[in-house]
Amino acid sequence: MSEVYAVRRERVRERCAAGGGAAALVSRPANVRYLAGAAPLGAVLLVGQGEDVLLCGRPPSDQHGEGRPDEALRMRLLSEPGADPAVAAAGLAAGQGAESLAVEEHHLTVARHRAIGSVAPRLRLVDLGGAVEQLRFIKDEEEISCLRIAAEIADQALGELLESILVGRTERHLALELERRLVDHGADGPAFATSVGTGPNSGRSGHRPSDRRVEEGDFLSVCLGAAYRGYRCEIGRTFVIGTSPADWQIELYDLVFAAQRAGREALVPGAACRDVDRAARHVMDSAGYTDGLGPVTGHGVGLEIDEDPQLAPAAMGKLDACVPVTVEPGVHLPGKGGVRIDDTLVVRPEADGGPELLTITTKELLAL
Repeated sequence: MSEVYAVRRERVRERCAAGGGAAALVSRPANVRYLAGAAPLGAVLLVGQGEDVLLCGRPPSDQHGEGRPDEALRMRLLSEPGADPAVAAAGLAAGQGAESLAVEEHHLTVARHRAIGSVAPRLRLVDLGGAVEQLRFIKDEEEISCLRIAAEIADQALGELLESILVGRTERHLALELERRLVDHGADGPAFATSVGTGPNSGRSGHRPSDRRVEEGDFLSVCLGAAYRGYRCEIGRTFVIGTSPADWQIELYDLVFAAQRAGREALVPGAACRDVDRAARHVMDSAGYTDGLGPVTGHGVGLEIDEDPQLAPAAMGKLDACVPVTVEPGVHLPGKGGVRIDDTLVVRPEADGGPELLTITTKELLAL
């Protein structure tokens, strides 16, 4: 992987040169990890003229899922209490003879910006913009392998939960158990806060688990994800508890399933992001559920759980091969509940079999 990280940093260096910057200060954690292999809390990466340096207050810890730094990268530990790695990096860049420094203005705070100016007043600051995020857009096969393992872990945790007794247990208890199972099966931790919704809470996007207990006849919707070596996946499923589903539950489930399938089938290299959203949304609109859908029907995943591209009505851009995304339409009916079906897939050309489904837990409407 050392060569991979070196190539990534060289591409950033080229972007800096093209934008008038001699060196780059990368501070956004996911971007630091992408270029350095690890991102200890508060660490920054200096992509410099002479050498590249990872500056941090403490060494990275695999125990915290922070990764292992590229062995070819120099790491500088700051021993001074309260020392800011970003300010130290700016001083180091000035010492290397840089006249300008590209910074991630979308992540750098005003206070940090001022502190850099005070320690290196002759250093001209320019905006690096989303240069690193653009590099992260298309994943290599090593990254996709990490996502595939994360999806396997999430599938395994969800499958084990479905084999247990659910009636009488609270949403909060089920969410905590799922997160424990993720770690037991090798995840760094949950990719995001696990959502479990029952009855009238089911199908609600981003629902925070409550103390409501599972009852027979409930819809149970679950949305969880695992992080593995920093890479994050997402899966969402909906089930019925303890009895055969009611007619309205079957009708709503079949509708969301059809919308999700339409979105998945639209994932081809070159497809406009808004057209993928439109494919899923059209199914729901045709059935009169226009207001039930959220603002997006999917998004990119990787070192962050919500990356570009966004699958939304006003989204710009097109999909490329090897871009992992979620397809996650859902409907919530106030007072009754709802359905969410969410998969993580990798865009692949038709010659390679079309979109690769990473999350494989059944989408059949099961009565548990």
